[in-house]
Amino acid sequence: MIPTTPVPAKDGTANPAPLGLCAFGMTTVLLNFHNAGFYELNSMILGMGIFYGGLAQVIAGIIEAKKNNTFGLTAFTSYGFFWLSFAALILMGKWGWIDAASEKGVVAYLSVWGLFTFCLFFGTLRLNKALQVVFGTLTILFILLAVGDATGNDSIKHFAGYEGIICGLSAIYAGIANVLNEVYGKTVLPIGPVNK
Repeated sequence: MIPTTPVPAKDGTANPAPLGLCAFGMTTVLLNFHNAGFYELNSMILGMGIFYGGLAQVIAGIIEAKKNNTFGLTAFTSYGFFWLSFAALILMGKWGWIDAASEKGVVAYLSVWGLFTFCLFFGTLRLNKALQVVFGTLTILFILLAVGDATGNDSIKHFAGYEGIICGLSAIYAGIANVLNEVYGKTVLPIGPVNK
């Protein structure tokens, strides 16, 4: 007689979090160099936004779905599509497909993303300290950018740029820590304990 007890299949899928975190972090750092006033909004930022910040994060999110990680799926695909929509907001106006977004529209866009990020921040309280820093600083970044655009205050926008660089670097750190800790089989770069 053939046994009918199912044997669980081992998940051989690699951890997609480092890809998603590095894609988010590197693109965020480059955009916020612009926000801080180091250079203009240019094709390098939009290219990174579309292909690394955008598509790479969507791919990471899809892999998270395969790993049954709802938080990872929601975060990576959402922020991947954030970057794609950000590039589209700029390019559709420049190409004359539709009127460019008004200042009020951009404030609404940034505010909704800030609220979404704040909600996800509560999910990180059950994860690790590194992700808490990423989502905490990202929430602050969206608030600063929304306030800067709402008031037209360039000082707030430049300050937001520096804060955004910190946010992006924290995501890069978390991504690289995941890679090195897995490669070496020990804690090379700490990310904080997992809270249960």
